[in-house]
Amino acid sequence: MPPGPPWRRFGPQRPKRPAYVIRPEDTDVVNAALQLRRPLLVTGFPGVGKSSLAYALADDLGLGDVLHWPVNSRSVLTEALYRYDAVARLRDATAPEHSGRRLPVEKYVVLGPLGTALASAAGSPRVLLIDELDKGDIDLPNDLLTVFEDGAFEIPELSRQALETGDRTARVSLTRPAPYQAPDTGDEPSKASSDAAGSSATVVDGWVYCQEFPVVVITSNGERDFPPAFLRRCVRLDLRDPEPDHLKDVVKAQFGEDFSGADEDTLAAVEEMIDKFGEAGRHGRLATDQLLNAIHLRLSTVHLDPRVLDVVLRPLDNTDAP
Repeated sequence: MPPGPPWRRFGPQRPKRPAYVIRPEDTDVVNAALQLRRPLLVTGFPGVGKSSLAYALADDLGLGDVLHWPVNSRSVLTEALYRYDAVARLRDATAPEHSGRRLPVEKYVVLGPLGTALASAAGSPRVLLIDELDKGDIDLPNDLLTVFEDGAFEIPELSRQALETGDRTARVSLTRPAPYQAPDTGDEPSKASSDAAGSSATVVDGWVYCQEFPVVVITSNGERDFPPAFLRRCVRLDLRDPEPDHLKDVVKAQFGEDFSGADEDTLAAVEEMIDKFGEAGRHGRLATDQLLNAIHLRLSTVHLDPRVLDVVLRPLDNTDAP
């Protein structure tokens, strides 16, 4: 099979993430959110690069792998803060080798992506991506607001243990995000894998306290409005439809040498695609990755059937059967 586009390759040989193309005025908004230690609420049509911005920040600031919480209609705040495996603890407690022993609760607690982000050590903030918050329950933004303002949250199971045993501190495991590049399968684990495997956070009297506010990127496709109390505590960034010059920069960043080394006919065809995309893709009718898919086919195929191009660049608001 021919190689897929760079953004659809996986495993140890996955290429480095390309540079994120951002407008200067948008950079100013991002910097304001970082300086104010406020969540960055990013809105815009699908495919304009909302989620990619979080990964670009992590790369540019050297803050490690992104902690990702994809929100859906069933999402609740607790799952993002921590998970307690009561079933596993009960199973272990009934095993013969543990007969009569009290099993520590913290062994069965893992902080979720939001909890892990809030438990960051001082001077080492993490990047948290809360993806598509507008798909969540109507009360979820206000629930998040309380945690962001307090900078702390309680794990009731550990609070009860602290009261019962008098042991005020506990160590709990952190969420381990999937690394962008899969590690090589050798005899020795990579340093990143070893560090992640031993990571944990201290809980005092059942509470996790924030030492360094994380870099929080919240995305929304605008399916519903958020309450004013939530909005005023975020820095809002609206990513507009890309202009032709912006699209050309995105294409160059994604394809690199494949684009700069193409022949004149191919470059002319790509320029035409970009111009047509700019006209047809307004108001979110087309996503940028659709254009990138079409250009990849053009760069790797001698002849691109116009019908295939129409399928790849089919407007998102066209739901009729082809």
